[in-house]
Amino acid sequence: MADYNTNTIRAGQTAGIRSAAQIDAGLRAHMNKVYGTMSVGMVITALAAWAISGLAVTDVPNAAQIGTDKYLTGLGMAIYASPLKWLIMFAPLIMVFGFGMVANRMSAAAAQLYFYGFATLMGLSISSIFLVFTGLSIVQTFLITAIAFAGLSLWGYTTKKDISGWGSFLIMGVIGLIVASIVNIFLGSPAIMFAVSIIGVLLFSALTAYDTQRIKTDYIQHAQSMDSEWLAKSAIMGALNLYLDFINLFMFLLQFLGNRE
Repeated sequence: MADYNTNTIRAGQTAGIRSAAQIDAGLRAHMNKVYGTMSVGMVITALAAWAISGLAVTDVPNAAQIGTDKYLTGLGMAIYASPLKWLIMFAPLIMVFGFGMVANRMSAAAAQLYFYGFATLMGLSISSIFLVFTGLSIVQTFLITAIAFAGLSLWGYTTKKDISGWGSFLIMGVIGLIVASIVNIFLGSPAIMFAVSIIGVLLFSALTAYDTQRIKTDYIQHAQSMDSEWLAKSAIMGALNLYLDFINLFMFLLQFLGNRE
């Protein structure tokens, strides 16, 4: 709730009490918007990944074999076995940084469309998990991630502890993680991958709680102005942050929990 951040609008007056109640109601609606937008993005990502993974087929004529019982269609070869795979791999990262630079100049509707486009591209980027891991292990890991994410986000929302100081440390950790992951693409070291996966799970677990609290406090700080355009874009940016936390937590957990084909 907003109690610990609304002392300045109370002053023991009836109007202040009503304002605090309105902020609490608005905060709940705002968080519902954040989680709803994030959930739509997750569904889009899952559908895009599943659809593209269909380019891996069973034994068919003129398809390239990639395993004992899996083959790639011509389009599948173009995506997974050509330089195009690097574009698909890094395009979501470019879009994230681009979103941060242009979000203020976008309308809320354009920002939402951008987010859904990003979610689609992310689905293309991670679709290879269906070629590497069994479907059952992907579903199991997703459910474990969903439970962990829900618990961490709930803690970030309800805790009275100010965890805003984690921000700079977590950002530096994510930058280091990205660099290490890119370097290991070329090194292919299992030890580095194991270390990156452990650090990734810890970092994005902490980021889930941190981002949830930041979304909450940002809303409370701007609640008095009630700028509908700002609130709409804020919800989309919040959804993007939590979406990235979930996707990365899922991908790193999959390295530990996923059963390979």
